[in-house]
Amino acid sequence: MGKIKNKLIDWKNRLKDRHMLSVIVVLFAIIIAMGIWIYKKQVDYRNASENQYNMAFYELVDYIQNVETYLAKSLISSTPEHGAETLTNVWREANLAQVYLSRLPIDSVELEKTAKFLNQVSDYSYSLSRKNIYNEALTEEDLKNLEELHGYSVELENTLNQLSADMNEGRISWGELTKKGSIAFAQEVSNISKDSFSNLEENVHEYSGLIYDGAFSEHITSSSKKGLTGENISEEQAKQIATKFIGQDKVQEINLSSKSENTDIITYDFNVKVNGEQEPNLVISITEKGGHVVFMNYNRNIEAESVSQERADEIGKEFLASHGFENMKETYYLKQEGIVTINYAYEQDDVTVYPDLIKLKIALDNGEVMGIETSGYLNNHEKRNISDIKITKEEAKSSLNSKLEILSESLAIIPTEWKTEVLCWEFKGKIDDTDFLVYINAETGKEEDILVIVNTPNGTLTH
Repeated sequence: MGKIKNKLIDWKNRLKDRHMLSVIVVLFAIIIAMGIWIYKKQVDYRNASENQYNMAFYELVDYIQNVETYLAKSLISSTPEHGAETLTNVWREANLAQVYLSRLPIDSVELEKTAKFLNQVSDYSYSLSRKNIYNEALTEEDLKNLEELHGYSVELENTLNQLSADMNEGRISWGELTKKGSIAFAQEVSNISKDSFSNLEENVHEYSGLIYDGAFSEHITSSSKKGLTGENISEEQAKQIATKFIGQDKVQEINLSSKSENTDIITYDFNVKVNGEQEPNLVISITEKGGHVVFMNYNRNIEAESVSQERADEIGKEFLASHGFENMKETYYLKQEGIVTINYAYEQDDVTVYPDLIKLKIALDNGEVMGIETSGYLNNHEKRNISDIKITKEEAKSSLNSKLEILSESLAIIPTEWKTEVLCWEFKGKIDDTDFLVYINAETGKEEDILVIVNTPNGTLTH
């Protein structure tokens, strides 16, 4: 007992020694630092895991949406060539969806059903595409099965969209799902009511400028730049053109921000401070060749809406005509936060020329045109020869899916993925509750393309 007491006294005396005290303080500091470092690493790891799961989930949502779109197109395709292409796309998108589904940290009955569904879609669409490739028509049973698979894909897409909204709004996290596992996921899915699906709005687009393209806008670049006419201009000339286009009375200050030379179209780019604003909040780009306005975007707060969609269409056409863009026809639009973005296509002799595309951004509080993009028009605009019509409208109509209820019919020029154009009969129609646009080549009778029309509270979109 005396020995233990002596050791304690000795330890106490050593603690009084400054050197020993310093050693202990350093040890404690090291332990605390290591604890902080380990905690930070754990936080970084959790964040990295969350980011990976988020990426996988949103990729899954995108691929499921693509599966649903291509399945819808497969229901209306009436030629083996286009059917084979569409079904091959279903097979590819379903396979990619399975890849990202497998990366989610959840093992549940719901995910097992989803994986099984995607596997069935993939296998079945692949087998049907082989039929089409060998010029074998799909049977009524094949089409009925595709219709059933499409219905399931719509339900799955709705469910994933609701889960996406829940995660974006913080009602559920991957951490919770990982901890609680299948019970949490199954409960979350069961809590989603079908009524909520109809109230979902298309809020996925970050709407800060002219971002909606619409039908055929992905093929609007042309190496020849047919609409880019005129001689090269100087920076000062470009500044004058920009000022006139915006309105001399609106421009408080305008300065060159850059000259974009390593681009498809060389432009002078300006930052503009509009009267009454503290900072520059308008950008405009003028082409070096010819001095054309290729882009303008102005952002400001929008007051209460007082301009209708129909009036905005008219304002857009009047604005385009006043700047030399004649015979433009509104096609698709997207409305959000008091602003509508409208696509206008050139119209020649009642033929809609989709490659000659211009987008306008119009404020719905006072009808002000706040943005324009003319790259499609500048790339492609010229007078077309529209005399080579070998397939009559009735012949083209006879090749359509018999279930398609035709709502309108006209001629249109559409771009191809090979940067060429083709004259088609454009049929707008409906099967059940889905709207379609079908394009039949006016020279060969070939089914060139099918688009799914999506009518939302915010606009008319195409896939």
